[in-house]
Amino acid sequence: MARGQSSFACNNCGAVTNKWSGKCESCHQWNTISEEAGSSAPPIGRGAKAAKGQAITLTSLAGNEAEPERKKTGISEFDRVLGGGLVPGSATLIGGDPGIGKSTLLLQAVASLGKSGGRVIYISGEEALAQLRMRAARLGVADAPVELAAETNVADICKTLTGQKDLALVVIDSIQTMWSPAIEAAPGTVSQVRVAGQELIHFAKKNDAALVLVGHVTKDGQIAGPRVLEHMVDTVIYFEGDRGDQFRILRAIKNRFGPAHEIGVFEMQSEGLVEVQNPSALFLEGRDDNVPGAAVFAGIEGTRPLLVEIQALAAPSSLATPRRAVVGWDSNRLSMVLAVLEARCGLSFAGRDVFLNVAGGLRINEPAADLAVAAALISSLSGTPIPSQSVVFGEISLSGAVRPVTQHGVRLKEAAKLGFETAYAPPASKTSEAAKMKVKPIEDLASLIAALGVSGGH
Repeated sequence: MARGQSSFACNNCGAVTNKWSGKCESCHQWNTISEEAGSSAPPIGRGAKAAKGQAITLTSLAGNEAEPERKKTGISEFDRVLGGGLVPGSATLIGGDPGIGKSTLLLQAVASLGKSGGRVIYISGEEALAQLRMRAARLGVADAPVELAAETNVADICKTLTGQKDLALVVIDSIQTMWSPAIEAAPGTVSQVRVAGQELIHFAKKNDAALVLVGHVTKDGQIAGPRVLEHMVDTVIYFEGDRGDQFRILRAIKNRFGPAHEIGVFEMQSEGLVEVQNPSALFLEGRDDNVPGAAVFAGIEGTRPLLVEIQALAAPSSLATPRRAVVGWDSNRLSMVLAVLEARCGLSFAGRDVFLNVAGGLRINEPAADLAVAAALISSLSGTPIPSQSVVFGEISLSGAVRPVTQHGVRLKEAAKLGFETAYAPPASKTSEAAKMKVKPIEDLASLIAALGVSGGH
């Protein structure tokens, strides 16, 4: 039988082309394209007979199925990100930088779930069983009823798992090390990751077992392999943070069973990852009062209100083109805020390097941070500190007006709980009386400058 036409796939981003090249046109990485053997079966419509199908049963949209009972892992921050716990038959993909703590978190989760009575199986394709036992002893969970295996053959794994009773959770660490004998390709290639993931997810759906896949990430932080893997799973979670920092952020990017962009905060300690129950207090710890360029932003991450300090520095520059450096925020949005401040308020940042930092290693995505960034920039430029017991939030339009944001009262309640007294925020239709905070309505950037006691033209 004639061999099918080969295709070429990028092992970094999963892009597929019909010819080989040294550089991937999608992710611009070198030497990442490998050949994948094509199917030997002729395409339908060229002399081949289509396989006879079987009629399927159609049902109505309404049904009487009860919502499946979630299985709690015992780690409340992990359960929060999952939407309340693990759903039987669900598939979760968790990715993060090497050494960030993915395996540590999952080992703690399976140990806690095993102690609560659930049957859990941890299959490692990267570490030997002795290494897993050493880590468990270091974390103090060596006595947990967890079943271990070190295997990379997906066919053997599915054969072993089939017939197992009362499976609560199966962890595969990692999907890039798995290979299926159904296709001829090296482990870690796009085709192997796709087929191995599909077989494991099919097993989880068929047997009502929760499945967690660990995924490697590329240099730019995306999960390695084909993007179709993220489409196949029910939940995609990223483990964020710097290995040199003790804080870790667990963030849900996709969740079919709960809110997306929910976060959980952990702190890396000698005994493993420890939950942070009050992340707002953690991110504000060690904050200096009466320092120009620092503003406290009252944000929302998923369903959780979160307070974080935004730091800005506008320093004289000796460069022809001043620098614009951003950590934890969108650099394009900083450029927009600077342009609006210059065009609408008469503030000049020409000849000044601008540095912006979100304290604590958190990355902010919501536009409600615009006003806090503008306040920090105005404070740094003028040398006027923002009152220490105040929070700032609001979205800035190109006209300089401040637009209202969602969950106004929730932000105020969180700020009041931590002892803040004043809020610089856009006018809200309903102000939470329970917050008991003094709200200074900010309708545009000119009113923000006036409220901060800064004169224009600096």
